[in-house]
Amino acid sequence: MTAPSSSIAPRKGGRWIEQWDPEDETFWKETGEKVAHRNLFFSVLSEHIGFSIWTLWSVMVLFMGPEYGLTPADKFFIISMATLVGAIVRVPYTFAVARFGGRNWTIVSASMLLIPTIAAFIVMEPGTSFGTFLVCAMLAGVGGGNFASSMTNINSFFPLRKKGWALGLNAGGGNIGVPVVQLVGLAVIGASAGPRVLLGIYIPLIVVAAVLGAMYMDNITSVKNDTGAAKEAVKDPHTWIMSFLYIGTFGSFIGYSFAFGLVLQTQFGRTPLESAYVTFIGPLLGSLIRPVGGWLADKYGGAKITLWNFVGMGAATAVIVAASMEESLALFTTAFIVLFVLTGLGNGSTYKMIPGIFQAKATALGLTGEEAASYGRRLSGASMGLIGAVGAVGGLGINLAFRQSFLSVGSGTGAFVGFLAFYAVCFGVTWAVYLRRPAGGASPAVTASEAKPQLSYAEV
Repeated sequence: MTAPSSSIAPRKGGRWIEQWDPEDETFWKETGEKVAHRNLFFSVLSEHIGFSIWTLWSVMVLFMGPEYGLTPADKFFIISMATLVGAIVRVPYTFAVARFGGRNWTIVSASMLLIPTIAAFIVMEPGTSFGTFLVCAMLAGVGGGNFASSMTNINSFFPLRKKGWALGLNAGGGNIGVPVVQLVGLAVIGASAGPRVLLGIYIPLIVVAAVLGAMYMDNITSVKNDTGAAKEAVKDPHTWIMSFLYIGTFGSFIGYSFAFGLVLQTQFGRTPLESAYVTFIGPLLGSLIRPVGGWLADKYGGAKITLWNFVGMGAATAVIVAASMEESLALFTTAFIVLFVLTGLGNGSTYKMIPGIFQAKATALGLTGEEAASYGRRLSGASMGLIGAVGAVGGLGINLAFRQSFLSVGSGTGAFVGFLAFYAVCFGVTWAVYLRRPAGGASPAVTASEAKPQLSYAEV
């Protein structure tokens, strides 16, 4: 049988691939792999800059000294609002890929990053009102949506056996936008330059990302917004369970990325330059290790890696609590960086679980071959945007927890105690739902549809 081939046909709005079947190994080797990798590369570039703009205010607040008239609580609230908007826009961004095409939406979403960057360039100076800074930070939240559309798009390009690696690389490359903007911010602060220099660096980079996306990316005609799949994903309990676990991994990553430098400044009295020297290290290592989390999940199972990752996150958090109480900056910083690494590892393993869960559901429903793969893609694609959005809300929770902790006790210790308890709950949920074996040694069973078939999550 002749393998289907990729047909890129001109159509209004850009380059469209009319036929796409990555699960067919012959098609994948002859045509699909090259096209998928090309789209992955430019998707990473756009998402990377999106993350940089989303977390831009984690750097901006370091520039805001006493002359700006803002309290630490004000600054935590500013970064919280950027986190919130970034979480909310992930839902419509997920559906935008099927509505407009992955390539087309990459061009639009990249171009939209110019709005918050130029706005910040205009207003970033002492004397600007708190409300104005808040609006600019909220505008920067659009960068958070790029993750959802990018992940949904790349999920369509790769076969199930490659998704853990591809989604991990896509997300990790995007996540690196966080430490990169912080590293550039360090260079700007170190050079005693103003914040407008940092913003001026990113404006042309945004234009480059949009142009390259237009030149080298593709849309897939067969990717459609499936209202039925979206409704089914919303009703499926595993969408919400994975959303909860993703709060523990990605919510922690993005929340800590926004707050790390501000915590160092507020709790340990570090200067902007001293904070900037270490702020980028945790997000950088957490981003780089995310593809490793996906690879480990491909090899050993996402649930197993996620379970033990929460153990590690809990242990690192306990050390942070002790260091915070002892006011040990060195131990605090080291443990915080270790925690960042574990959030990145968990990001990769949890996202790998999503397509595996819905593939297992397809098998339980009696589907096989391409029919099962198609069902898994439909449900996992529909759920990813929602899971990503809820996970990002966890970052909002972390920033608000820090704000309240500093208002109440003058340090972040109280917040970290709460995070430790949350990771313990995440561990319990992962074990109970995806790894616990009832008496007799059978795999855990859950209901799926009215037929109530049994699902095995041994390989999830």
